[in-house]
Amino acid sequence: MINALRGMKDLLSTQIEKYDYFVKNASKIALNFGFEHIETPILEETALFRRSVGESSDIVGKEMYEFVDKGNNNICLRPEGTAGVVRSFIQNKYDRIAGVKRFFYHGAMFRYERPQKGRLREFHQFGVECFGESNPYEDINIILLLKEILDFFKIEYTLKINSLGCEKCLPPFKENLVKFLSDIEDGLCDDCKRRIRTNPIRVFDCKNKSCQELLLDAPRLGVSLCDECSKSFNFVKNFLLEANIKYEVDSNLVRGLDYYTKTAFEFVSTEIGAQNAVAGGGRYDKLVKFLDGRDTPGIGFAIGIERILNLIDLPKTEKSGYYFGAMDENAISLVYKLGVKKRKQERVEIAYNPKSLKAHLKTADKKGMRYCAVIGENELKNHQVWIKDLVKKEEFLKNIEEF
Repeated sequence: MINALRGMKDLLSTQIEKYDYFVKNASKIALNFGFEHIETPILEETALFRRSVGESSDIVGKEMYEFVDKGNNNICLRPEGTAGVVRSFIQNKYDRIAGVKRFFYHGAMFRYERPQKGRLREFHQFGVECFGESNPYEDINIILLLKEILDFFKIEYTLKINSLGCEKCLPPFKENLVKFLSDIEDGLCDDCKRRIRTNPIRVFDCKNKSCQELLLDAPRLGVSLCDECSKSFNFVKNFLLEANIKYEVDSNLVRGLDYYTKTAFEFVSTEIGAQNAVAGGGRYDKLVKFLDGRDTPGIGFAIGIERILNLIDLPKTEKSGYYFGAMDENAISLVYKLGVKKRKQERVEIAYNPKSLKAHLKTADKKGMRYCAVIGENELKNHQVWIKDLVKKEEFLKNIEEF
């Protein structure tokens, strides 16, 4: 028997209903915030993610599904959504047009990592990206959009925020941090040793307990911010405070990707186990320029859809549609033709084999149909359809022409 690949999972029945329900309503909220829908390819050049996500990230270092195709192109399955949207933004020359562009997207992402609860090798994200707006009000706007989505689905969370600085304050901080890390390097894990030479602030993202203990006395970026970054971060914090939105400043919050600058945030939930980040994002003001576009500020977030599906309750739906069945072999053809015609107006399920009335009624109810329409020997003789309203518990006969 051939099974799904490890870390790949089918979405069936209730799960796909929840997925569609989430995407539909999250999209509606994003549209209300002025975002427009974009779809980017699942396959991209590997170089796109090496340059944007960063060589120091676990995604690029360990987790990308990359290969050489028949045209000798080095390509990969997208591991995250932002880089593809930035590539599209530049390729379609939006970076050369004044103004603000806002996009939302949803779809499958792929990372070769150890599968566990809330973490799969094929997973789905809903995300938004805003380009061309450097005002910290947009930082608030993005956080409020994410908050409204999670509130709509009644998901409990804690908002964590941090500032990762900019090209002015980050280099001297990195220099001080490297000096500190060099003194404790022997006690660090192999990943953190590698990060010292690639992107040292990523050590704060390490989940190794012994590393975290060694980092307790490490310099923190929050006290090293330049005036511009400090002013921007204080604006965000003050607005959240005035809006009565609870948050925690987490100096260890650096996100898992190298392109973030200034504001970074995560919404975490204790309802999903150890992998408790349900969504996160932040600013990436230099990413468009880094990928050969014109200097354009950017900010966005992504939600891990699988991580919250089990926390979503579907609204109760009313029964609707028609179930068609025959109780006589000779009525099957007529039942089928009536069902096909009715399908132009209603949701319709047609049974192809004759069954007892009790069996038809049971099936119609199980499938959530409002009406059960049946033709038996007597109905066929009288050119009628027997119908039962499964909500009002009423039954009646109708002439086929009238029906």
